[in-house]
Amino acid sequence: MRRAVVITGLGAVSGMGVGAAPLWQGLCAGRSCLGPVTRFDASGFESRLGGEVKDFSAKDFVPKHYRKAVKVMARDIELAVGAADAAVKDAGLLTRATLDDDTGSPTYPPERTGCQIGAGLIAAESDELAAAFSTAVDAGGRFSLELWGRTGMDNMTPLWMLKYLPNMLACHVTILHGAEGPSNTITCAEASGLLSIGESMRVIQRGAADMCFSGSAESKVNHMGMLRMELAGRLAPTGDSTDALRFSRPFDPSSTGGLLGEGAGIVMLESADTAAARGARVHALLSGFGAAQSFPDYGDDDESYAYAIQAALADAGITANEIDAIVPLALGVAKVDTAEAAGLRRVFGPRLARIPLVTITPAVGNLVAGMGGLQAVVGALCIAAQQLPARVHGTRPAPDLLAGAAPTAPANLRHVLVCSASQGGHNAAVVISRPDAAT
Repeated sequence: MRRAVVITGLGAVSGMGVGAAPLWQGLCAGRSCLGPVTRFDASGFESRLGGEVKDFSAKDFVPKHYRKAVKVMARDIELAVGAADAAVKDAGLLTRATLDDDTGSPTYPPERTGCQIGAGLIAAESDELAAAFSTAVDAGGRFSLELWGRTGMDNMTPLWMLKYLPNMLACHVTILHGAEGPSNTITCAEASGLLSIGESMRVIQRGAADMCFSGSAESKVNHMGMLRMELAGRLAPTGDSTDALRFSRPFDPSSTGGLLGEGAGIVMLESADTAAARGARVHALLSGFGAAQSFPDYGDDDESYAYAIQAALADAGITANEIDAIVPLALGVAKVDTAEAAGLRRVFGPRLARIPLVTITPAVGNLVAGMGGLQAVVGALCIAAQQLPARVHGTRPAPDLLAGAAPTAPANLRHVLVCSASQGGHNAAVVISRPDAAT
């Protein structure tokens, strides 16, 4: 019999603030943190609205001796570090970071603590690149690849690479908290977080660890990130408008694109037996996981998305009729949403029209690789609170989907499905259940 895996800690960083509580309060209040981008000059982009994390620095979430290391943390890393700190505190765990005075023992031995965190292709900061590029200009004032290769590249900061490797999210979290068990980084765009959670689940089930940090983080609210997404046709052309809800419209076939955000979601996963032994509070049971692969340029009906969901349901030992709510990707990008809705219809049929969808992009934006982790946090919060947060929506979604504007409401939630497709064709799904669902 495989080990049961439970969620004991929830950590989030989003435009709503740091911690799961500000996120949940903002969602339940029907707030949106989307607004004009201020972290850089976005005037040259067609899309100028996003969900920024204000007044945030990882320096506030690491021990004093580690603050110098923040200099070599890209924004994505800082977000992951902040979310991991929040998750540890929410779970009531003692780790290397919380035992900074070298007294006491961690809750779990380092070798029994794993870390799987999803990441994106971290965008380099434009001022760092520009400073080096400016040293590779020829006599005519043009950038020279020859000069760049000969001398310009040497003007990059010595530790530049360590700041932008995707695995550095997990690296800093493992160093800070003393996680010396199985560790991995998954870079599969929006599906990264759920794939990482699924891997952590398997690590604990097979007995390779008793506890894992798991989730994802990313920020594309920067020059390179926004340019990539705009060229990919993923962003709504907002112009100078400040009305974000005009543009963030999940499952609306007439949507002109989504809006970016930044953030992270980290969950603390523990074996149910070791969590019970330490008297841990359990938010939810992680009961199922599934994954599948689509062609990146999928059509209007993506059967592989359905395969991932069906695999998660089978892993949880439940049927589609037992799902009480769904936390979908719901980017507000018409092509992606159309395929996602078709995949959901394949699994749930006509019943889909009666299943509440918990859409979070109108509130925090598209966090790209950070989506899966934050979706999982929201799914666990729904289970723990037995409540559905408010939905904000500027127009009307497809008529057979419960995705339009709605207030916060109590709900009898036994099983919540969290699912995500991705820009690269990766699909992932997890089932998050009430703790008593296993009995």
